[in-house]
Formats: sequence, C-alpha cells, structure tokens
Amino acid sequence: MTLTEELLAFIKKSPVNYLAAANAARMLEENGFKALREDRRWELIPGGSYYVIRNDSALLAFTIPEEFSRIRICASHADSPCFKLKENPGMERANAYVVLNVEKYGGALIDPWFDRPLSVAGRVFVRDEDRLVRRLVDLDRDILLIPSLAIHMNRNANAGVKHDLQQELLPLFALSGDRVSLDGLIADAAGCDVEDVAGSDLYVYNRQAGSQWGPKGEFISAPRLDDLQCAFTTLKGFLSAERRKSLCMYALFDNEEVGSDTRQGADSTFLRDILIRIYRQLGRDYEQLCMDLAAGLMISADNAHAVHPNYAAKADPVNRPVIGSGVVLKFSGAQRYCTDGYSAALFREICSKAGCRVQVFTNNSDIPGGSTLGIISMSHVSMPAVDIGLPQLAMHSPYETAGSRDGEDLVKISKEFFE
Repeated sequence: MTLTEELLAFIKKSPVNYLAAANAARMLEENGFKALREDRRWELIPGGSYYVIRNDSALLAFTIPEEFSRIRICASHADSPCFKLKENPGMERANAYVVLNVEKYGGALIDPWFDRPLSVAGRVFVRDEDRLVRRLVDLDRDILLIPSLAIHMNRNANAGVKHDLQQELLPLFALSGDRVSLDGLIADAAGCDVEDVAGSDLYVYNRQAGSQWGPKGEFISAPRLDDLQCAFTTLKGFLSAERRKSLCMYALFDNEEVGSDTRQGADSTFLRDILIRIYRQLGRDYEQLCMDLAAGLMISADNAHAVHPNYAAKADPVNRPVIGSGVVLKFSGAQRYCTDGYSAALFREICSKAGCRVQVFTNNSDIPGGSTLGIISMSHVSMPAVDIGLPQLAMHSPYETAGSRDGEDLVKISKEFFE
C-alpha cells in the first residue's frame, strides 16, 4: 500500500476518537510497544517501548533511551467535529419518521453535513456479572442521513441560512412503526442485550469513503483529515525512527475541538503525569526533568489552512500555504500558536536535514484564527515548542481536502525529529 492508501484505510477504521486511539495502539503493539495502565505500578527499563491510554481516547507512547540527553514530543489529536448522540436519542417526527436527537461537537461546518451517508460509533459500558466492561462499537453501514429542505420550500436556501441545530440537524433513522431501535443495533454491535448497556458515548460520523484524485493524484479528500492526517503520519515517522538518543514521545490527545480542558485533553495533567512517573521509575528527580524539558522540543502537529482557490482574499497577503508544497509552520502574534523564532529555527533545521520543504502560515489580520493543543500543553509542561500542520481546504467540513505528497514529507520530518 502507498502512504495515501494506508492513511485512508486508517481514517476509515477510525470514525471517532476511541477507535482512532485503539488503531494507533494496534500499530504500536505491532512494533513491539507494551501497554501500561495508569492504575497499576510500572516497571520501566532502558531501551523499553511503552504506551498508555487515558479514558479510551488519548494515548501517550514513549521509548526509554539508554542515556538521557533531551526530550522529544510530537503531539496531535484524535477528535474531529461531528454530532454526539444525546441520551434517549430516538424521537418521532411528523407522525411518520424516527429521528435521532443530537448535539454539535466542535466547530463543525454545518452545510456539508446534509445529504451524506452517516453512521454511529463510539463506546458502550456493558454489565458483565459484577463488573462493567468497555466495548468499542461501530455500526459501519449507511444507517442515517440528514435530508436537506427542498429549494421549493426555501427560496433563500442559496443566500445563506442560519440553521436551527435542534430542529434541522436531526438525522433521519427509520420510518415510524418499523420494529427497529438504535439501542438494539448498538447492543448487537457490542455483543450484548439492550438491558445490559449501562452507559455510552456515541457519535454520528460521515461514512463517505476517502479518495485520491486530480490529474496526477495530487489531492486527497476524506473525513477527519483534521487531525488524523497528522496523527497518522507522525506516528509512522515515530515508528520508523531509531529512537536511541532522547526520551521520545508520541502524544494523541482528545477533545481539542472543544477546548482540550478534559482529563484526556491537552489542558490536562496527562502528559505531565506520565513524564513524572517515567522519571521517578528511572531514579531521576524533578530538577532533571525540568532540565531535560528546557533542552527539548515539542512539535504540535495540527492541520493548517491552505490558501483557497476561490477565496484567496481570506488568506494573509504573503504567508499563504499551498497544497502540495510541504509542511506548514504556523505563527501567531496573539500567541495562539506556540511557535517562536527559536523553535522555528530548530524546526527548519530538522526539515532541512530531512530534505523537506517548509511553508509559513499566518492569519489574515482581520480574521483571527483558533488555537491548537501546543499552546495549551505549555501551561502544564513548559518546553520549547512549535506549531505545524499539513495544508488543507474546507477545514471542519465532514469531507476535507489536502495533498497526497505533503503527508510523505511529515513522515520524513517526524523520523528526523525523533532521531
């Protein structure tokens, strides 16, 4: 398989955060990494490779070097904008249909969600004798759709419409009277009876398959490129590197799209907790941790805005990344990105050694952008850090577009970084 084929396969198997973390863990185990649990004592050894998952959706993998010199961390996130099922989601509408009660998760671009094949995935907690067991589920078939209103009934549809999320964005599930329930389908996917499901976290996702397209196959379009494209390619680079000289860490956080302030997000103690446990296990004190962080570097990898062919005026007049022209280095005078002159210089040196190009992104001064997990992580683990990403169009749409060659560059850069 080509890297693009591998990426699209990973995205298809990772419709929600929990499955993305599980698939990353599977790749790590195939490469000799050992699973650890936060609620158990650890026994770490120099040369060992380990990973730990928090709340089923955030993952930290690390390799213990024979000799410590510095810390290398590359972080991305597993979640993407979508719709979350509310409790008791089934609702009857117009005395004819069953729809599902959902709420928006993250800053989703709403219009592209209409008239697409949708499904449901997530996790459920099942009663198994005297304990609760977590099971990941994915219905993995076209089972929902949010139908548009015909233009005959809304002549202003193409003039820009504000949508009523509670009324207009409820996915159509079934016809009234059909003896089918979502609870039953979820229980079947979990391999249990409906009454044994004690709790769940379920999301609606776009099932449209990703594709590579263009005269030379230069473009890729798929759901969840932000940020599974970075998550996957940096993991490939991490696994292909010879991680012998530094404490190397791959981080996959959750809930970046809703602010990161959860126990599995970048604004949690997860990264700090794991670093402290590693250092104590190996007989290194807190001062040594602070020294190694100061000499280290974090890469926050989260996709970046490419200049749009039809909305070029929305971009900065000078710093306008283009799909197919390399990895993007992101700057913000408002400190929404963690890049500064020092970390940018370090990153450019890494890219030069990897033989890869670097582009620069800054926001149009009249259009403030969002922040990323990098600047948020710095409030818990302070170290030199740089924000980067792969250039893409239609960010936060359920079907985004990026470049096939840029991901190859990020694999090479990540490999060089960890070596």
